[in-house]
Amino acid sequence: MDPVLLGEILAGLMFFGVIGFLMLGFPVAFTLAGVSLMFGLVGMWMGVFDPSNFGSLAGRYIGFMTNEVLVAVPLFIFMGVMLERSKIAEQLLLTMGKLFGDLRGGLGISVIIVGTLLAASTGVVGATVVTMGLISLPAMLRAGYDPKLASGVICASGTLGQIIPPSTVLIFMGDMLSGINAQVQMAKGNFAPTPVSVGDLFAGALLPGLLLVGLYLGWMVFKAIFDPASCPATPVPEAEKKDLLREVVVALVPPLVLISAVLGSILGGIATPTEAASVGAVGAMVLAAFRWRLSPRIVREAVISTATITSMVFIILFGASVFSIVFRLMGGDNLVHEFLSQLPGGTTGAVIAVMAIMFLLGFILDTFEIIFIVIPITAPVLLNLGVDPVWLGVIVGVNLQTSFLTPPFGFALFYLRGVAPNSVSTGMIYKGVLPFVGLQILALALLFLFPDIATWLPRWIYS
Repeated sequence: MDPVLLGEILAGLMFFGVIGFLMLGFPVAFTLAGVSLMFGLVGMWMGVFDPSNFGSLAGRYIGFMTNEVLVAVPLFIFMGVMLERSKIAEQLLLTMGKLFGDLRGGLGISVIIVGTLLAASTGVVGATVVTMGLISLPAMLRAGYDPKLASGVICASGTLGQIIPPSTVLIFMGDMLSGINAQVQMAKGNFAPTPVSVGDLFAGALLPGLLLVGLYLGWMVFKAIFDPASCPATPVPEAEKKDLLREVVVALVPPLVLISAVLGSILGGIATPTEAASVGAVGAMVLAAFRWRLSPRIVREAVISTATITSMVFIILFGASVFSIVFRLMGGDNLVHEFLSQLPGGTTGAVIAVMAIMFLLGFILDTFEIIFIVIPITAPVLLNLGVDPVWLGVIVGVNLQTSFLTPPFGFALFYLRGVAPNSVSTGMIYKGVLPFVGLQILALALLFLFPDIATWLPRWIYS
């Protein structure tokens, strides 16, 4: 058999083998590395893979560990964990609930607003959904909210951390797309390509993220007008209104200042994402200290949680590197290129196919796992077909956020199920998120029809 064809067959079998082992429940990082090593040995035995290629792994791992951009990841995670452990997020939720309580749908509106702020400060979906589920869901149920609507609002707002900067997912995608875009452009003969940075991706994701927030708020207003029984007002006692303005200022202004400083310095070109992340981490500790909630115990818990999450992400990245080397050097790149380039619809058909695959993978894999596997395989082909790298990164983020919400396997649904009372059934949670899944699909359609939603702001800022 032709060695090239044999290598492509092995690469395809390896991809489905990885998916199969993951569905059996094996750990992701070890599955990626282990299955890839097995297929690498088979490819070596059949003469279609040179084992000396594994020698490049050491250089890759050192490159990850010394990559200045990726240093921002643990810093942003620490910033979010510190805000959550010091109860700053909890105080923000309670205060905003009082501010909008006199309005029908006011509690839902406050959850969306706070979810947006937490997304811009934590970027950790699980922590946001759990925090809001523990605090807001009981309050919404006591106020007479439809459990389905309350569950949907909390899950949808909690997943905004996938797309609203400074999302850790965007940091990894920005770093990957930067290198891939440079390689694709140089292969085309462009030896001075326009660089793609994490800042570009942050700027590109800002308007789509705000678009989703606007759609969520619009749905809450719609429910308040046409189905007021599902989201009644919760009037605040007059005694509590006296100091409400001060409470709002104390709870809202410091996080807003911190978020504005972090994002503003990145988008304005004043600081790199890593420098801004360090400011955010220190700023979160300062906010906790001002609230008299900074203690050695809280710092220790935040550090341990940050180390755990960061280690999980990077060990998956290391495993994905083994997969990428074996897949690409056995001819997987050619296989993917032929498959995507021959799809009906040209570039649009190729993008839709990749988005559909990533959406389905979102039912069984975490976001980081998906981007580490799929982006290195498919992005070179899509960028070679003329897809804008910033637009691609943003639409991948929105697509994975949609997958996180979609029943029956959406991860956000499991996070909420873990903290919801027994009176809220799994079926209620599933039904509650369906309108928000529809809004996500609408946002995806708008991004397809009007790419400038994602590409205009980066061009305007960095032109």
